Amino acid sequence: MSLIEQAAKRLEQLRKAGVEVTGSAADNEAPASANADSPVPTTPPIIKRQAAAGTAAPAAVAVSRHIEIDLNALSAAGLISPDAPRSQLADQYRVIKRPLIANAMGKGATPIKRGNLIMVTSAVSGEGKSFTAINLAMSIAMELDNTVMLVDADVPKPSVLKMLGLPPSRGLLDVLTDESVALSQVMMRTSVDKLSILPSGTQHARATELLASEAMVKLLDEMANRYPDRIIIFDSPPLLMTTEARVLASHMGQVVVVVKAESTVRSDVKHALAAIDSCPVKLVLLNQARTSTQDGYGYGYGYGYGYGYGGKVAEDA
Repeated sequence: MSLIEQAAKRLEQLRKAGVEVTGSAADNEAPASANADSPVPTTPPIIKRQAAAGTAAPAAVAVSRHIEIDLNALSAAGLISPDAPRSQLADQYRVIKRPLIANAMGKGATPIKRGNLIMVTSAVSGEGKSFTAINLAMSIAMELDNTVMLVDADVPKPSVLKMLGLPPSRGLLDVLTDESVALSQVMMRTSVDKLSILPSGTQHARATELLASEAMVKLLDEMANRYPDRIIIFDSPPLLMTTEARVLASHMGQVVVVVKAESTVRSDVKHALAAIDSCPVKLVLLNQARTSTQDGYGYGYGYGYGYGYGGKVAEDA
């Protein structure tokens, strides 16, 4: 048997064994009458081993993107920066976050389901809810024992990425509308240690239905239970201007309602609180409240808050 005939026989055996063979030697089998003295190709054929029938190819591991946040720009915008010197604003948020963290970690007065899911909202727009959500997330990121995820859930008018100087990106709505998109694929890990961001994602005409869907409930369960030390802050739409916020509030363990001092109408605040009456814990945060100077504190603007369980909210604010 000539060398070419032996090579052809070997290739046929490989094919029967489930091996894909490509290259000139496979594509152009020699005729039976070929001269035995003809030169045999010295370059071996390219052999690709095929997966067995019914065996799926290994899935690619989804890796979260890493982004840099300009901390100098953060400070210039009046937001809390982890590397900035101690400030009145940072001290105020230390006070604000403490009861929220206690509830999130199950150390509050009463156990709270999904206590680590915290929604920041307002009655109407212009109250400073996004400013509050970002600062709260930044403050919690400085904790030694907790990590934090900031979710831009204001799907009609997202602003978190813009305020942080970041470009638009896929996010929450993309995970809800496309089963092939994993949470880890759209989540952003930031240069601020312990802080990650989930953008609102691609705009969708049925955003309200998506937030009320079974897929959203499953996603929230995953987010709430996957990491026991993680606190998730949701920047949501105003309660009295959209229906998305009310739907989202029904899944939250804690809700922070931001009220702008000397601006928000009292009846709007009452209606907003009534809209989230089913939420276990509600906190009212008074934004831009003028305070008197005392021992170097209280300079400029300050924050006050009322805190309550069930249907009652303290009148401190």
